[in-house]
Amino acid sequence: MATLQSLREEHRDLLPHIERLRDLADHAGDLESGELARRIAEAHDFLTGHLLRHARAEERVLYPEVGRVLGAARATATMSRDHVEVERLTGELADLRDLPTYTAAHRRTLQRVLYGLYTLVGVHFAKEEEVYLPLLEERLSQEDADGMIAAMHRAAHG
Repeated sequence: MATLQSLREEHRDLLPHIERLRDLADHAGDLESGELARRIAEAHDFLTGHLLRHARAEERVLYPEVGRVLGAARATATMSRDHVEVERLTGELADLRDLPTYTAAHRRTLQRVLYGLYTLVGVHFAKEEEVYLPLLEERLSQEDADGMIAAMHRAAHG
């Protein structure tokens, strides 16, 4: 039985940043425009610099392995669709990032985007941890699991 603890730890490391998305959404109406712009830029930097890299590594390595183990290449198609939506919402966040000021309508749009990201990513991580990782741990050797983790690291950072 393999262990994929490092993937679980990576999710745990990402979760405080995901919580900050919700926190920013909760306070979007209270922050002055300069502080709001700074926090939107931080959120965008996290999404593009960390979360989307993690998603690309899953697409290149984790999901093909899940498909192979299940004998169904499209078994992870719904998870890939989650990634498309995260990228789309990140694009909307980028559109809001550099506004000189934030109207009430901008702030509502920002809240919708951030709450959407928060919910989508939280559920996405839960599906991976509750369904895919136990399946892989059951069916992969530790050597194969370690190789997969190394390949994911290369895909995310290389």
